[in-house]
Amino acid sequence: MFTGIIEEIGVVSNLKSEMDNLHISVKSNITGELKIDQSVAHNGVCLTVVSINNDVYTVTAIKETLDKTSLSTLKVNDKVNLERAMKLGDRLDGHIVQGHVDQTATCTKIKEENGSWIFSFNYDYNLNNITIEKGSITVNGTSLTVVNSQKDTFSVAIIPYTYEHTNFNTFKKGSIVNLEFDVLGKYVTKLASLRD
Repeated sequence: MFTGIIEEIGVVSNLKSEMDNLHISVKSNITGELKIDQSVAHNGVCLTVVSINNDVYTVTAIKETLDKTSLSTLKVNDKVNLERAMKLGDRLDGHIVQGHVDQTATCTKIKEENGSWIFSFNYDYNLNNITIEKGSITVNGTSLTVVNSQKDTFSVAIIPYTYEHTNFNTFKKGSIVNLEFDVLGKYVTKLASLRD
């Protein structure tokens, strides 16, 4: 369980394919606080730490994860948003995030607005995920509020702090990102589909 409040930006230091799996090594300032078997969200994808070597740790993404997320597009030196699992009793500053990516989206527009940014994304509506105005969405693991919701597109407003402390500052038009839709919205959508 995560909150969508990014703790750290890590840098991909090595990528190693092994059969259908991808071993992702990340250099990070929080590596010294991690332990093997711990869950860490990488651009919103919950992965398990399998090894630690000084300030670099490694996680493994299986084929299912690679097929449903943008992790297969990672390159060495890419920046990734990192968040460790929530501690029981902590404040929930973002929203309930499971670290289970629902689908990817494409960044379609970035508009600077006098000290903030509006990022727009397009996603495949046929996968039965929805956004709502002022609802929660997780983009690359970052908990955000939807400011413009349409059938297959939405926008989010990014403040300078978020822009500087996440990998939003690396996005361009065409960037592929991971989306986790609000868990409550997913239950409502599922219940509505069962009534049809």
